[in-house]
Amino acid sequence: MTIIDIPAGWPADEATARAVQRELRERLVLDEPGPPAGTGHVTGLDVAYDDERDLVAAAAVVLDARTLDVVEEATAVGRVSFPYVPGLLAFREIPTVLAALHSLTAAPGLLVCDGYGRAHPRRFGLASHLGVLTGLPSIGVAKNPFTFTYDQPGPARGDVSALLSDDEEVGRALRTQEDVKPVFVSVGHRVSLETACAHALHLAPRYRIPETTRHADSLCRRALKTALGTVV
Repeated sequence: MTIIDIPAGWPADEATARAVQRELRERLVLDEPGPPAGTGHVTGLDVAYDDERDLVAAAAVVLDARTLDVVEEATAVGRVSFPYVPGLLAFREIPTVLAALHSLTAAPGLLVCDGYGRAHPRRFGLASHLGVLTGLPSIGVAKNPFTFTYDQPGPARGDVSALLSDDEEVGRALRTQEDVKPVFVSVGHRVSLETACAHALHLAPRYRIPETTRHADSLCRRALKTALGTVV
């Protein structure tokens, strides 16, 4: 198994990474509605780590957005490319995630990240970062609200409430299943918040978490297990 090395010139310290974030954030496109839910392809992205061996496995799973059937899947395994710093987690995994994406032959369509986009201290989480680097529309669907506040949405599937940083709406808490904890949706790149929530709801017909994330989570864990079996 080929293990991807950290790219030459990749940020190695917090100050450099923050500077890259600031530069890339200027390229965000936030005035496009994005593809309608249930159309085209959607690609789930997730990673699994083994910090003891300094490895990260990434998975990219393309689904038909209408049927939610798997169209194609790809994985990559690489070296963890940045230390753990809250707010800079994208730098730990992006080279490996991009390698998985580039292995796909199908058009990825909308990227769905298990994490954050604008719901980030500097409004540039993984979903935004990947969207800018690839040029693809992207959203973040996270399992927790990070450092932001929200009121509980109503109990019914599809109920929402604002995810707030002071008075700024950075995303929405979305109830994907009745009386189940919400997920936290934010814009990545080239998608409106309304469209992002519509996608998240459509992608979660049976469970709290979108099918994109469920498939990618399972696949990256299997890829990491396989990789660990080949690493001494």
